[in-house]
Amino acid sequence: MSQSDAVQRLQIRFAAQGPLRYISHLDLMRVWERVFKRAGLPLATSHGFSPRPKIALAAPLAVGVTSDAELLDVLLTERVDAGETMLSLNGELTPGLRVIELREGPLKQSSLQSMLRAACYVVDAHDSRSHAEWQAAIVRLLAADEIPWSHQRGKETKSYDLRPLILKISLIGIADGVATLSMRLRNDERGAGRPEQVMLALGATEEPTRIHRTAIELAGEPVMA
Repeated sequence: MSQSDAVQRLQIRFAAQGPLRYISHLDLMRVWERVFKRAGLPLATSHGFSPRPKIALAAPLAVGVTSDAELLDVLLTERVDAGETMLSLNGELTPGLRVIELREGPLKQSSLQSMLRAACYVVDAHDSRSHAEWQAAIVRLLAADEIPWSHQRGKETKSYDLRPLILKISLIGIADGVATLSMRLRNDERGAGRPEQVMLALGATEEPTRIHRTAIELAGEPVMA
């Protein structure tokens, strides 16, 4: 059997916090690759001149965003025990990384990225508005038929409608001048909602002080309330 022939798929739900909030998606993938190798997992690899371990994250985590809901698939060339593997991984994790759940998944399955439907967040921001003013801003935003938006990336400007990306918003509370909101945003092949853009659309004048991903929803799974 070659190193590219997979016989088992492990699915991992994990938290990425602390120092990991400052690294890129690619760097997070490299962190996991090192963790798996130190734990001695028999990683399946891609074909070609530069074989890479078959590791896939469901959704990139933006720099500055923390999470306790990330999803990862890893394919192996030999079967391992899920419980023992979780113990092995926990002994090799870098600061800020924590395995919440590890289970075996179907070997033949669509990619996590193709199954993505939505992501949920908790967002904090300094803001002087009252509870009533925040509620009114949320109602106005959700009642809008469209929200024209432009996003600058490098020299390119991308224009689109922000409204279809917003599935649900609610105000959790306000304490010491910090408003805390929960958001459920679309995340699929048609687009991915960004919490900081939604806050701007709600009239926030400062960048969020915290963006934390609380759930990733896949096709076929129950929708978060």
